[in-house]
Amino acid sequence: MSDARADRLYELLPGVYRKRDAEYGQPLRALLRVIDEQAGVVEHDIAQLYENWFIETCEEWMVPYIAELVGYRPVHEGGDPGSPATAEGAARNRILVPRAHVAHTIRDRRRKGTLAILESMSRDVAGWPGRAVEFYRLLAVAQNLNHLQPARGRFADLRDADALDRIDGPFDELAHTVDVRRRYNIPSAGLFVWPLGEYSVTHAPAYHLERRARKRDRNRFTFSVLGNDTQLCTLPVDEPEPTHIADEMNVPTAIRRRAFDERTADYYGDGKSLMIWVDDHPLALERIVAADLSDWIYSPKGDQVAVDPHLGRIAFADDHPAKNVRVSYHYAFTADLGGGEYERALSPSAGRKVYTVRQDEAAAHPEYFATINAALQSWLKEQDKHPDAIIEIADSAAYTEGIEIELKPGRKLELRARNGARPVVRLMDERTSRGDAMLVSGPTAEDPSAHDPRFILDGLLIAGQGLQIQNRLSCVVIRHCTLVPGWTLGHDCQPEHETAPSIELLGTTARVNIEHSIVGSILVDQDEVLTDPLRVSITDSIVDATRDDLEAIGVSGSGRAVAHALLTIARCTVIGEVNVHAIELAENCIFHGRVRVARSQIGCMRFCYVPDCSRTPRRYDCQPDAAIAAVKPDREKRQAERRVRPRFESLRYGAPAYCRLHSTTAPEIARGADDESAMGVFHDRFEPQREANLRIRLDEFTPAGIGNAVIPSN
Repeated sequence: MSDARADRLYELLPGVYRKRDAEYGQPLRALLRVIDEQAGVVEHDIAQLYENWFIETCEEWMVPYIAELVGYRPVHEGGDPGSPATAEGAARNRILVPRAHVAHTIRDRRRKGTLAILESMSRDVAGWPGRAVEFYRLLAVAQNLNHLQPARGRFADLRDADALDRIDGPFDELAHTVDVRRRYNIPSAGLFVWPLGEYSVTHAPAYHLERRARKRDRNRFTFSVLGNDTQLCTLPVDEPEPTHIADEMNVPTAIRRRAFDERTADYYGDGKSLMIWVDDHPLALERIVAADLSDWIYSPKGDQVAVDPHLGRIAFADDHPAKNVRVSYHYAFTADLGGGEYERALSPSAGRKVYTVRQDEAAAHPEYFATINAALQSWLKEQDKHPDAIIEIADSAAYTEGIEIELKPGRKLELRARNGARPVVRLMDERTSRGDAMLVSGPTAEDPSAHDPRFILDGLLIAGQGLQIQNRLSCVVIRHCTLVPGWTLGHDCQPEHETAPSIELLGTTARVNIEHSIVGSILVDQDEVLTDPLRVSITDSIVDATRDDLEAIGVSGSGRAVAHALLTIARCTVIGEVNVHAIELAENCIFHGRVRVARSQIGCMRFCYVPDCSRTPRRYDCQPDAAIAAVKPDREKRQAERRVRPRFESLRYGAPAYCRLHSTTAPEIARGADDESAMGVFHDRFEPQREANLRIRLDEFTPAGIGNAVIPSN
């Protein structure tokens, strides 16, 4: 608070009292500052009471009350609203009683029965973009010769390849015969929704396939910096008017090759779905051609550049080689997880020295560093003056370097990405004497006069190697990071080093916290005799060992059964085995591999899926235990166990639906968390509540006799 604001009451006093107060050391001024601080709290509360009259400005806890005033009713199938006093309850209420739909309730009732209301309701209620379709308009009909409608109920035109490309999808225009078992019927309407969001990558290096030591790949690139094929996604544009029905440019759908070929200008360019630079010069629209680069057979001519949006591939002509290629594009994913350009909460930088790394502007700006190591060396020289520092990467470039960080007692270092950037740290195999992992180490001996150092990793994507942590550290925090499972990927997202760990804890004292991240295996090498179990906490993350029979969390080396670690894990999906000393708490998690603990009397597991062959602490309302207990014959028990096994759309990092539960997953898993949301890493998306809420609202706003359906389209 400024001095002028703090002395607001003091300035109202007559000057004689202020003069006399100054003679006594201003005790009255200090008293009035305390009174003014509390008066400010009351004043702010009174101002907020006025704001709480309006749905646009009210606090979250007021939304259900305003909803009741306008006649909005929460959906019973979505579950009961949570307590607004808790963070979990407030997050649940944002889905069950969405602010936008409460605000638009009266408007939506006036528009009841119109097709466009279904699309706007999808955004308001579930937060998903959608396209509404009247299926009766797609039925094959016998035309009345006196009232021909050539644009409706058309049979397939084999010359219209674009229409054939969109068949059976949300943008289908061809005629279908009546099928009472499916959606194509007279009393049917559908809402295609896109649960996956679009995420951007801006001015990042493309992957040059020449790195894989094949000369014929010297003019071939992938949009993904990891070298895997990635489906490019449309950056949606706003619909021109409320009555407009969404088309392919208004939703985050996959870009089709033919659509890109016919409407290249809609997708390519600055601020659009994708853009390519060569030597920092943008490629002109006239040079871009759409192509099928599945087998790299197509070769562009002259100065043309072939782009395959379905696979995320780029090909240059043989006589126009390119080296420094950068790209901007969008991809689909489920949530803000791992390294990405999405907004995230950063730790405060006030009072801390910030070293900015920006590869493309370091030469022109002396205050920027071109490499992470350059910034690190600068801090090491000044660490006595700045014991608490931040190394912040401000672009989405790829930094190919080895990183070793040795922290002295009492030091704190944060290596992070700036909001809106997704830097890639590529740790390559360049040294032969020892590994090339990112090494973070503290002092070897305890210093009674100072605290052990701390290290924070935030917002980075690390590939090529893993992270090693050793010696004495107080805490290591990994948040919103991706440590690529298997280190590197093939073109089909297959990990190239399946057994390689992402994190190795080597004789360290660090408490490890992993939040909102994607990591590979975590291996622990800890002395079981002289040290306490290492504390590892994992929340809202994916731990992917690449296979169910490999160790996701376990011991480094051979000869020991379990890692000397005490695990706390919540809202996570774990692919692989977990072998630890003890699990203090596990809740709302999916363990897609066997779990074994040495001390089963410690801790508990609640609302988790754990394979039946596991050794765990006591379980509460876990699967498949609950499903098996509900049946009696042994044969039915085996069927129940198979029925509730989690089913995923993909278990390969790099796929858009990575670790996303399949629509056929048993409800015991899809709604098996303690608050009836899904188990696993995407628990906080509350997708079961979104879908239930949306389905009921569609019934309310669809005319009587018209059936409807919610159809995921990603």
